[in-house]
Amino acid sequence: MPIATPEVYAQMLDAAKERSFAYPAINVSSSQTLNAALKGFADAGSDGIIQVSTGGAEYLSGPSVKDMVTGSVAFAAYAAEVAKNYPVNIALHTDHCPQDKLDGFVRPLLDISAERVARGEAPLFQSHMWDGSAVPLEENLQIAQELLAKCAAAHIVLEIEVGVVGGEEDGVANEINDQLYTTPEDAIATVKALGAGENGRYMTALTFGNVHGVYKPGNVKLRPEILKTAQEAAASELGLGADARPFDLVFHGGSGSTAQEISDAVDFGVVKMNVDTDTQYAFSRPVAAHMFTHYDGVLKIDGEVGNKKQYDPRAWGKAAEAGMAARIVEACENLRSAGTSLGA
Repeated sequence: MPIATPEVYAQMLDAAKERSFAYPAINVSSSQTLNAALKGFADAGSDGIIQVSTGGAEYLSGPSVKDMVTGSVAFAAYAAEVAKNYPVNIALHTDHCPQDKLDGFVRPLLDISAERVARGEAPLFQSHMWDGSAVPLEENLQIAQELLAKCAAAHIVLEIEVGVVGGEEDGVANEINDQLYTTPEDAIATVKALGAGENGRYMTALTFGNVHGVYKPGNVKLRPEILKTAQEAAASELGLGADARPFDLVFHGGSGSTAQEISDAVDFGVVKMNVDTDTQYAFSRPVAAHMFTHYDGVLKIDGEVGNKKQYDPRAWGKAAEAGMAARIVEACENLRSAGTSLGA
């Protein structure tokens, strides 16, 4: 199917919220990881979100180029072509963009989408993330207001972060402390600044102990009930019922989360969960197995010629893609999106 239109993306998010499931949002950095993500979603019968970070976008542009916009445009063009062959809807998203990279990443991409929409075409990406976790909340929301207006004009969903995700991703590191927990006051400030959809649709990454990186179950102290409290605070501010879920929530830093923590977060309104660390390992592990198992074919040992079929990048690449696709199926099952595709 073609990349999701803004209308289809809205239907995807609405369906997730109404039916209490969430979409895995898979970070990719190459055509191989993109193909693995597409296969994983198709195998699961789930629509999904595929995204690039600032570092992923640089990598996609080429090692001597390192241009985030070039890499993002190339990624979106390739994804638009290959996604046509899969029976699920895929939305394209740009991940964490801190303040110092807005002018070299999100804002130029918004301008490209605005030009496309003016010509009657779809935007290049369906959503963009502004990561204002490193600046004071007031400044975070002021920038979010500006970006939300531009996103709305280009038929794009904005994602924001209110609170701090611990750990490190793409060079952005935060300490693990009490700042990892969003307060009800933060939630109220967000709806006061951005509204409840009338100014443009946005997703909110509230933090409830989330940490980027690699952690064993139990090492990260998640408190999903914070999401429930935030929804209630926002609902009260908007004059809605106590059981309303005004925020479309995003779950960051989920590696090592228990099945119950994921389930609770989805129950409280999470519609998108970022999955990166786990899929990186799922992609790389079969490559390591291939190299160790076939070392005498991959390497030209003792003057021999090796085995071309074993060092052909497609040999280990197929195994890597299969491993990553299987992990994405697992993510879809954990988030209850398996079998829910609007295109199925």
